[in-house]
Amino acid sequence: MKRSLTAIAATAAALTLALSGCGSNSGGSTSDDPNAEASFWSFTGVNAKDNVAEYLKKVPDAKIKLTEVGSTTETATALTAALAGGKVPDLIMIQNDDLPKFVENSSNFLDLRTLGGDDIATDYLEWAADAATAEDGSVIGIPTDVGGLGFAYRADLFEAAGLPSEPDEVAAAWNDWPAFIAMGEKYTAATGKPFVDNIETSVFFSTVNQVSEKYYSPEGELVYDTNPQVKDAFQVALDTHEAGISAGIAAWSSGWAPGRANGAFAVTVAPSWILSGIKTDAPDTAGDWRIASVPGVGGNWGGSVIAIPARAENPEAAWQYIKTMLSAEGQEDHFVKSGTFPAATSAVESQVVLDYTDPFFGDSKIGEVMATSVQKFPSFYNGPDTSPINAALLNTLIEVESGNVPSGEAWETALDSAKQAIGG
Repeated sequence: MKRSLTAIAATAAALTLALSGCGSNSGGSTSDDPNAEASFWSFTGVNAKDNVAEYLKKVPDAKIKLTEVGSTTETATALTAALAGGKVPDLIMIQNDDLPKFVENSSNFLDLRTLGGDDIATDYLEWAADAATAEDGSVIGIPTDVGGLGFAYRADLFEAAGLPSEPDEVAAAWNDWPAFIAMGEKYTAATGKPFVDNIETSVFFSTVNQVSEKYYSPEGELVYDTNPQVKDAFQVALDTHEAGISAGIAAWSSGWAPGRANGAFAVTVAPSWILSGIKTDAPDTAGDWRIASVPGVGGNWGGSVIAIPARAENPEAAWQYIKTMLSAEGQEDHFVKSGTFPAATSAVESQVVLDYTDPFFGDSKIGEVMATSVQKFPSFYNGPDTSPINAALLNTLIEVESGNVPSGEAWETALDSAKQAIGG
């Protein structure tokens, strides 16, 4: 789901302070009525209203009070304040980057195994289920979706530059990151224009989510500053910058939406949830875009879970929503309608998902590309400081593109920024 690159570090620090101060989860009386009005806090941009409307069609007697709190970080901050003593919702959506802080304090949430969520590890992608499972085995959330990675590219611009333009040909041509950079150099030489929108999200965030070990070891030890896989991913981004093929247009900056529409760049990272944004920002380019697999081994950016706080007043009503809408069938429907890619294993493997295409993207095999991406995704452990470390490295690369940090100093600058962000 959409993230604010500049706000993550501050939010993560706030989470640390607030969660460490949480007290007892005891609250008022609870209702066992599955049709009681359940309060639901969601973040914006995920079609929660449509999902709630669909639920009410399926369960006419149910009642849901939806509040779209704001961005993912704003929603996490509001939840942190509520857990510290305020009124909690019955249902809360938590984005995966914010999840480790809450899993670390799992007693703030109902263990969903007690309500029927004991088969989560077999029903959902293993790494997605693990992210919502605490050390004691308690399950605090059910995955709503994951963020299968693909690259969106302008087939018409590729063809004009003399490059392959069909998705299978493009995927073969940029099968690894050096080949991606080489293809970009050919494009820029032929057109005089940048190839990719930026190096921080489209390149670094793709490569660093293809590693087998990221910022933490499997045992939970911080290794971001010594892990060669992270440094190598960072270097790929710097190599892309030095090749002169990046537009330097940061995701969600003022130039990003116009750039999608006017051909300021030809390639952008496209996790499944971002595809609708391309259609909104560049409606006149319908049929010009294609979706191909990313260089390397696939990957993931995004995803979320829905949890039930321990002090929820209507846990049975909340659980009824989860088991209805987060079933494999429910996630298949939501993917087709909104683009959020399923986390339920049988949904990922279903023909409904695998056969999914969209004329806007030239009937590219979107479902197949995304499914392969999440199936090949090498899972790694995300710890409580993953978000601020992400932000530090990403923001340093933004500064490189802005000319404020030389490439030769970028890695050490990024490490210094990350250490400051986590108080190391």
